[in-house]
Amino acid sequence: MSVKTYMLVLAAALVAAAPAQAQRVSLADRVAALEAKANNPQQNLDLLNRITQQESELRTLRAQLEQLQHENEQLKQRTRDQYLDLDGRLNRLEGGAAPTPEGTTPVSPPLGSQTPVSPPTTASASATVATTEQPPSVHGDMGAMSAAGDERTAYNVAFDRLKAGEYADAAQLFTSFLQLYPGGVYAPNALYWLGESYYVTQNYALAADQFRALLAQYPTHDKAPGALLKMGLCDYGLGKLPEAERTLGEVVTRYPGTDVARTADDRLRAIQLGRLR
Repeated sequence: MSVKTYMLVLAAALVAAAPAQAQRVSLADRVAALEAKANNPQQNLDLLNRITQQESELRTLRAQLEQLQHENEQLKQRTRDQYLDLDGRLNRLEGGAAPTPEGTTPVSPPLGSQTPVSPPTTASASATVATTEQPPSVHGDMGAMSAAGDERTAYNVAFDRLKAGEYADAAQLFTSFLQLYPGGVYAPNALYWLGESYYVTQNYALAADQFRALLAQYPTHDKAPGALLKMGLCDYGLGKLPEAERTLGEVVTRYPGTDVARTADDRLRAIQLGRLR
């Protein structure tokens, strides 16, 4: 082999070995850099501080969430208590005065045929009603008195079931009563309590039908304000918040300063607070 050829082979070998040597050097440098970082106390301390800060922020967020949940439950409880208080007052009025007959004979109200579901435990208190009612005065012959007595008896049977918390039976009995006495003196009350028997079992659509029928046929009756309030609460129960706000706002406007208006205003505030969250 000539000297020239030997020199060429040696140069090629050196060129081929250069990348491997460069790679070994580069890998060694990287390992050394990582070891330097791992042995740097300040960097480790900064990392630990960041982790500690994030954990503290997470605990704060959890505490805020728990506080909001607690306040929401308190708001719900206050709303339920206010509703039950209002409904108790309405029920006491039911027990202290006789229903007022209207001058016109209404058509039969739209009555639902759905059987109410079993009542929830939180709803039973809202249907606690008065134990006594005064019968209306009846003028005329014995036949009229007999018919009024039958109507009163039928109404009492349904009303007693409602007081006992037997809402499905009460709904069926009030439905039968309204079919038998669509223009009777107790028809407005029966419509209201039929709606109530549906409402407390969360059959909000059927309940709203009865309250709507009462307002359409007896707009000046003593139970009209409560029926309008209950329509708004039914919409709220169905998740129809715009309709609920509109109806509850109407209660506040039409009956200012009354218990129904205050309850409607409280529910309106709850709806608005829910939107802010």
